[in-house]
Amino acid sequence: MILADVGNSYVHIWHDGRIEHLRLIEAIEKYGAEVVYYINVNAAYEQTLATLEDWSDISQHGLLKGAYGGMGVDRKALCLSHSDGIFVDAGSAITVDKVVAGVYQGGYILPGMHAYHKAYADISPVLDVVLDRKVTLEALPKTTRESVSFGTIAPMIASIEKIMGDLPVYCTGGDGMWLSQYFEQAVFDETLLFQGMIKMIEKGKIC
Repeated sequence: MILADVGNSYVHIWHDGRIEHLRLIEAIEKYGAEVVYYINVNAAYEQTLATLEDWSDISQHGLLKGAYGGMGVDRKALCLSHSDGIFVDAGSAITVDKVVAGVYQGGYILPGMHAYHKAYADISPVLDVVLDRKVTLEALPKTTRESVSFGTIAPMIASIEKIMGDLPVYCTGGDGMWLSQYFEQAVFDETLLFQGMIKMIEKGKIC
C-alpha cells in the first residue's frame, strides 16, 4: 500500500515502511503510475491529482467523531491514529488537538517555529536571532536570544500542559521530535498520520 499526504509544500509518501518528502512533480514522476491512496490540503493541486487514474482521494473517509466543519483532513487523520491523546503536528504551523475515547474534544493552531522567528525579526532587527532550542524554562532569561527563545517556547509548552492532563502526547512533523522532549509522556512518531489514513481506508472499506 502506498499512502500520500499532500501538503502545502511537499507530498509526504509512505511506502514499504519508509517516508519520503517530495515536491508534487517528483511524487508524480515516481509514483504517478502506482496505486496510491491520498489526502490533500492543497486546493491548487486538486486538478492535477484528479488526472492520476490510479490515485484515490480518501479525504471523505476521515470520520472523526466530534470533528468540526472545515477541519483539515490531515488533522483528522492524525487524530484517528489513536483513540486517546493530545496530537501535536509541529510543521509550518503547529496544530494541537485532543481526543478522548475516539471523540474529538477540540484543538487550536499556533504559528510554526519559522513563523515565530519571522515575526520577531519583523518587529526589530535586534530580535532577529536564531532560537535557542535548548533554552531552559526553569529560569527567566537574561539575554536577547534567550528572551526570544523563552517567549516562543514557554507559552507553547504551557498551552499543551493546560489541556493534556494524564493523556499521552503524540508528536509528529519537522519539529515534533524536538517538541516531544518537553513532556514526560510524549511519543514522537512520524508515521502517525499514515496510521490514521490506514484506519480511514479500513472504515471506508475501499481496499
